[in-house]
Amino acid sequence: MLTMEDIIRDGHPTLRLVAADVPLPASDEDKQILASLMEFVQNSQNPEIAAKYGLRPGIGLAAPQINVSKKMIAIHVRDEKGELYSYALFNPKIISHSVEQSYLSSGEGCLSVDESIPGFVPRYARITVKATDLDGNDLKLRLKGLPAIVFQHEIDHLHGVMFYDHINKQDPHHRPDNSIEIER
Repeated sequence: MLTMEDIIRDGHPTLRLVAADVPLPASDEDKQILASLMEFVQNSQNPEIAAKYGLRPGIGLAAPQINVSKKMIAIHVRDEKGELYSYALFNPKIISHSVEQSYLSSGEGCLSVDESIPGFVPRYARITVKATDLDGNDLKLRLKGLPAIVFQHEIDHLHGVMFYDHINKQDPHHRPDNSIEIER
């Protein structure tokens, strides 16, 4: 089981690498790594398990965050209507996106970043993602709202990009033009 000790922190060189594609069909080892990412995210949202193991709550985790530079992400998040988006994916890729942007009113956080970094993180309001799941099925997901933001945050990790790289350095609370504010 993954714990906070397995998550590398900001400044670790792996977080700035472009991760490698996962050869498909995925190996048993890669499937196990991806399953462990999902297990961590789900455990971190369970108050009893999180307290027992000292887990910070998370809604997404990417393989580079556990020092595995491969394109794998796990996301377990509910949208504003309470619908669950729970995906463990190999090689996720954004294949299209809206012109309109969105951002979280509370800003973003990251399990690899211990301090709070204030500011709005501009994201695409709507995205379409192609990926392969743990069972080898090819998926095409159309996302908006919080799930779209979480997917972009995790996919950024696969390209060596941290959320705060997107924050306007001169005006961290600059509201992006043509954007929707998302409450979290």
